[in-house]
Amino acid sequence: RLNSGALPVPITLVSQQSVGASLGHDSLAKSLVAGLVGFILVAIFMILLYRMAGVLAVLALLIYSAITLSIFKLIPVTLTLAGIAGFILSVGMAVDANILIFERMKEELRRGNNFSFSLEEGFRRAWTSIRDSNVSSLITAFVLYWFVASIVKGFALTLIIGIFVSMFSAITITRTFLMAFSGTRMKDVKVLWKH
Repeated sequence: RLNSGALPVPITLVSQQSVGASLGHDSLAKSLVAGLVGFILVAIFMILLYRMAGVLAVLALLIYSAITLSIFKLIPVTLTLAGIAGFILSVGMAVDANILIFERMKEELRRGNNFSFSLEEGFRRAWTSIRDSNVSSLITAFVLYWFVASIVKGFALTLIIGIFVSMFSAITITRTFLMAFSGTRMKDVKVLWKH
């Protein structure tokens, strides 16, 4: 009887809902606001914890965001909720790279090394951790992109692009900003670098 679909059970409508296009628009807008609030909180955290290096990291993150969103526009990438989640996760990974670099720099400065040496050593010592975490994340993102459904592909694609740009941002942009200070007197003001 089940197979033939003739089970004599009455069917009654309990509830009915219709989902309009405005629901997806509202969710997208709320996700963008959440991402912006998260970025502002991370920026405040970085500035309070790392002072001048935090300010430079926030500038590097703004450039990172602009580059990443430009690439999204060029490819083009449709920013769904999953895509926004991938982008926000890659922002977190970019912040993580900066934190690793700054902590290594602080260790070198505490040992009494000069700013330029501490900068180079901080990048050198942080690079292996940054590389390993990003490579493992890239492997996961590539697996997600090739073997799962279309919704998750948006997440994986934005994450892959974000990881590549975050590595460029941490190693090139942040380093350039910090090197600009190595030839100035500001590098000797300990309160700016908190070490």
